[in-house]
Amino acid sequence: MRRIGHKILIGALAACLFGHLLFAQDKLTLTLEDSIEIALTQNPFHLATAQRVDGARAQVREARAGFFPSLNAQGLSTLDEKLFVLEFPSFIPGEPPQRVEMDFTRDYQLALALNLPLFTSGRLTSSYRLADYNLKSTHESERQSRHSIIFSTKSAFFGVLLMQEYVRVAEMAISDAQKLYDFVRKQHEVGLASRFDLLRSEVRMVNMKPQVISAKNNLKIMRLNLKTVLGLDLETEIELEGELLFKPVELNLPALLETAMLGRPELAQVRFQKGMAGESYKIARSGALPTVALSGQFNWWADKLKFGGDVWQDYYTVNLVFSIPLFNGMANLARMGQAKAALNEIEFNEQGLVDRLQFEVHQAVLKVEEARESLLSQEKNVEQAQESLRIAELNFAEGLITILDIGQAQTALTQARVNHSQALFDYMMALAEVDRATGVESTSVLGGNR
Repeated sequence: MRRIGHKILIGALAACLFGHLLFAQDKLTLTLEDSIEIALTQNPFHLATAQRVDGARAQVREARAGFFPSLNAQGLSTLDEKLFVLEFPSFIPGEPPQRVEMDFTRDYQLALALNLPLFTSGRLTSSYRLADYNLKSTHESERQSRHSIIFSTKSAFFGVLLMQEYVRVAEMAISDAQKLYDFVRKQHEVGLASRFDLLRSEVRMVNMKPQVISAKNNLKIMRLNLKTVLGLDLETEIELEGELLFKPVELNLPALLETAMLGRPELAQVRFQKGMAGESYKIARSGALPTVALSGQFNWWADKLKFGGDVWQDYYTVNLVFSIPLFNGMANLARMGQAKAALNEIEFNEQGLVDRLQFEVHQAVLKVEEARESLLSQEKNVEQAQESLRIAELNFAEGLITILDIGQAQTALTQARVNHSQALFDYMMALAEVDRATGVESTSVLGGNR
């Protein structure tokens, strides 16, 4: 009940947060932290994992019930029967034997049956431990789903920010092309620019418009993707608070590897699965061992369905049941072999998983270093492209270069801005990869030293 109340409280708080964000303004304004919180409470795929946890918890209760006695009631009504016939020889010579029908049963019977396992060679204990390991493994599966949802939310959130930057860069490019066209048109009107230059600048300006349209359309697609990840209605208007930015982060590879070995849910899942395989082996082994149970039955029977008087008679039995399997075609040995093979398979998978997790941590660290170096180079490249365009505009005004040269300078600046935005996105996603590779549930844009 306490766990259920906790879930209800979290759901109520999430609903209040979402309602406040939605109705406090025309658009749903989201930070990265808000987006992750909404995704964890509304994404249907993540909510499905919570149902698996509830199912595993019910399996534990089912396994626990095996330790308790069972009590069953049964009622029986005889609709038709063939009576038992006794034949007595005749005491008069020459006379046929006498036949007498005897009814040794009753038409109505009621029974209460009690069964209590006393000794099962560890089967009940292993069954309970198996269910408990499964519950713990399912909890780790839910935590793995949390990590996946957090990473997907970051990817979608940063993707929207990247598309917003692309729209801004495309609009800046068409603005520069418009300024160039206006300048050339004025020069052409006073005879200082040729008609070729005028047409060239106009064509360049018009060619920029499809890029703006494409960038805006991609932004709409990324917004839809984010709303899908968050579990929002696709008609909901959203606005993001955040920006692509660079913050230096120091990464300690040995510490990250240690964190991954302790924090990755996949590794914890495998360890719990090893426990499950071990308990399955014990259950298979118990099938060849003796069991002891206490059983009892209390019965009432009568020829008339009438309560009261002396119509019903009763009797009871109490039995101590000892059972030992002698031969079942080696089925228990086969089940033990299956469980042993499953345990060995999990051990090999665990070693392979450790190697893969270590690779993922190394890969994530290398991606961060690559993105950092690329970003630093692109920042310098944007500055140089801006200066190059400024010089080109001055030279073009003086007639020292052609319109093709200034067009190339504008294109170089646009490409530099695009590369810089992409480098920022790659850097932030690389840090998100580090969090996922180490099993850290970070909801912030950038963490501290790691």
